[in-house]
Amino acid sequence: MANSISVNLISGRTIQQGVAIESGKEKPSYRTACGIIEMDQSDLKKLGAWKNTNVKVTTDYGSVIVKAIEATQGPHPGVAFIPMGPWANSVVSNNTYSTGMPTFKGTPAKVEVAINEPVLLGIELVQRQCGVKVG
Repeated sequence: MANSISVNLISGRTIQQGVAIESGKEKPSYRTACGIIEMDQSDLKKLGAWKNTNVKVTTDYGSVIVKAIEATQGPHPGVAFIPMGPWANSVVSNNTYSTGMPTFKGTPAKVEVAINEPVLLGIELVQRQCGVKVG
C-alpha cells in the first residue's frame, strides 16, 4: 500500500458525461458522471484505495478531489482517466496552443487517498477556483 502513486492522466468525453451535462452542470448527477477518476484495479490496490474512495489528484497545473472508480476499459496500469469537465480542467494545462482546447492527454499526475475530503459539485469547484467562498 502506497501513500501515493504516479499515473499518466488522460481525459475525454463519455456518454455519462454527455447525458449528465444536459440535466445541468450544477447537479449532483454531473458530479457523479465527471467528478471521478477511472483507475486500473492494480493501481487502486497499489494505492490502498477501495472503489469509490475519494482521492486527491495533483499535477503541475493544480489539484482536485475526485472519486476513484475501477476503470471501465483496460487493463491499463499507470493510466488514469477523468471525464472532461471542471474536475479534469483543474489538473490539465490551460494552454490551448491556439486550438481552443486544452491538451487532455498525457499529464503526469500523483494520486493519493483523501477520504476526509469532499468531491465538490461542479459549481462549487468553479466558485472555489474563482475565489468565491464555498460552504
